Amino acid sequence: MPSNVEVPAVGESITEATLLRWHKQEGDRVTVDEPICELETDKATVDLPAPIGGVLHLMKQAGETVQVGEVIAQIDESAAPTAASESAEPASREAPPPESGEPTPRPKAPAKMPPPAKPQEPKPAPKPEPGPAKSAKPVAPPRATETSAAQTSSSSNEGIRRVPMSKIRRSIADRMVRAQQTMAMLTTFNEIDMTAVQELRAGHQDRFKKAHGFSLGLVSFFAWASALALKQFPVLNAQLDGNDIVYHDHVNLGVAVSTERGLVVPVLRNIEAEIKRVAAAAKDGKLSIDELSGGTFTITNGGVFGSLFSTPILNPPQTGILGMHTIQERPVAIGGQVQIRPMMYVALSYDHRLADGHDAVAFLVRIKQVLEDPIQMLLEI
Repeated sequence: MPSNVEVPAVGESITEATLLRWHKQEGDRVTVDEPICELETDKATVDLPAPIGGVLHLMKQAGETVQVGEVIAQIDESAAPTAASESAEPASREAPPPESGEPTPRPKAPAKMPPPAKPQEPKPAPKPEPGPAKSAKPVAPPRATETSAAQTSSSSNEGIRRVPMSKIRRSIADRMVRAQQTMAMLTTFNEIDMTAVQELRAGHQDRFKKAHGFSLGLVSFFAWASALALKQFPVLNAQLDGNDIVYHDHVNLGVAVSTERGLVVPVLRNIEAEIKRVAAAAKDGKLSIDELSGGTFTITNGGVFGSLFSTPILNPPQTGILGMHTIQERPVAIGGQVQIRPMMYVALSYDHRLADGHDAVAFLVRIKQVLEDPIQMLLEI
């Protein structure tokens, strides 16, 4: 008996998803835990693994919206046919049953029946077409040219192109508007002399990469500095819940990652290794819902795109978000003399309902102190 493949619960408050694409085709044989399709929610895209091994029968097309718990396919673990033989099965079902004692005369009969016998019988055939089309849907193989709703566009002669928003993009839009409408968001700025950090990276990069297998990035320093500063200013690691303030004794650090489908914020719990892993997973659309949930503070790096100065928008319900920017060599006064230093502007947006201006400014000053003297990261761990 075939087993159903259902849309799993993919996160709190998520009730539907878009079936982006099938990794397997109708009649393909799949193994346990092999990815068979890709689902897009308003938070992430996830692969759906096969619950059992067997022959796959599709019940939904790519691009369709599906509900949590809805059956999108079936897997017959007792079936033996290959995809090729399975695709020929509908034709064999229309042929005379093998139990019949006269298999040879009957195949010729359909060819002769329309002229002499009942010419009216073929005419009703178009009427049942809507019915069979729906009933055939469970086994209809997806076309090779199918795309998701987010990729489908309509155009006109005026050069205007209309493209439906993906679920992730709609979610980003909703959250950004909600942040602006429901939070008392302010931003404070500072600048950091990145000389010490750059010298530390240059002096130890090769040894670090050899030991860990990946480079020592700038975001790692900001992540550590933020974790230290948040211990000193816990209100920026808290959130409002009705009339209560919810404080966190841990720092689940979200790092904004730009992808083709939009901005996602994976949450880090093991900073340097996780930064590399989740950034790659985000770009490949392989993040799990757990990796996108539970963040208490966020870092966003507009500097990778050349941004010199910006005001990051809060990621509700978090109270703070730290914005990094590009490093530029600028003349600054050092000990009464003008020197050229690698400088970065930083910005902290915060919810003024919860955090006072003093907390925000002092937090950013602490970030500056730690990064201009990175040895403090070791002394305060």
